[in-house]
Amino acid sequence: MAGIPHCIALAGPTASGKSAASLAIAQRWPVEIISVDSALVYRGMDIGSAKPSAAERAQVPHHLIDILDPLQSYSAADFVRDTTRLVGEIAARGRTALLVGGTMLYFKALLVGLDDMPEADAGVRERIEARALEQGWPALHAELARVDPITAARLPPNDSQRIQRALEVYEVSGRPISSFQTGRTHNPDSPLAPEHLISLEPQDRGWLHARIAQRFDDMLAAGFLDEVRRLRARGDLTTELPSMRCVGYRQAWDMLQAHGDALTREQIAALRDLGIFATRQLGKRQLTWLRSMPQRRVIACDAPDALAQVLHTVEHLLGPAA
Repeated sequence: MAGIPHCIALAGPTASGKSAASLAIAQRWPVEIISVDSALVYRGMDIGSAKPSAAERAQVPHHLIDILDPLQSYSAADFVRDTTRLVGEIAARGRTALLVGGTMLYFKALLVGLDDMPEADAGVRERIEARALEQGWPALHAELARVDPITAARLPPNDSQRIQRALEVYEVSGRPISSFQTGRTHNPDSPLAPEHLISLEPQDRGWLHARIAQRFDDMLAAGFLDEVRRLRARGDLTTELPSMRCVGYRQAWDMLQAHGDALTREQIAALRDLGIFATRQLGKRQLTWLRSMPQRRVIACDAPDALAQVLHTVEHLLGPAA
């Protein structure tokens, strides 16, 4: 069909049903899936990231999964570069790229573009980490409020990753990170148009919370703690790496660090509560970002006919199924 987009996207908060919907799309249209997930890029992080199974990946080509060791970093700029290339390659094969995931920084970088901020500086970051260990992150949040009140106002006092980055940018450049953030709403050179973004969003937040809790229970039953124990046993990974900051992994790592590998039933229950809470917070942030995209095509993921609505929307974009 002439005029169909080279790529479409399926976004939504964690546990909203993106993976199942993407496989249903792949059964009907000639697509290849590009993962938009900062955890799926890492090898050995399968259970805690809800990585598609080998059988699911055999049904349709998947990209940007298992491409890095957890010791490595993968930036939003890397994602934009790789995705732009993949969209072209997939189109050359006569297929459509289907971007699926919930890492909203990646979607933002692809749709809006990247601000020209300073590169990371390991030395500055280490000094900030040392001050945080001594004073606590709330104290550094207060410091950030003095030099960049705009950024500090939107960050909670314990958001260590973003506070650290904001202070790092200020120390390296002498400018607040907010001065680099341009407020653009779309990059005209993006391979993804905002109106080609399908967004799965719950009408009832309790529905999503129940699915998040069930997913975390399923992860624990599938051996998630053993997966984190194996990662810790390598000896070269730390919680300062982006891979180990992923929701679920950070909470499990900290619990094992504090209590040893043999957790009691009570400690596992505490980990469950922490993991579910952190995942709920992630879902809230994901929804906040999605609601800032007015051109997205919203589908209530908790509606009984949600999948039918997704397929109908894809048919509108790509034409009748084969």
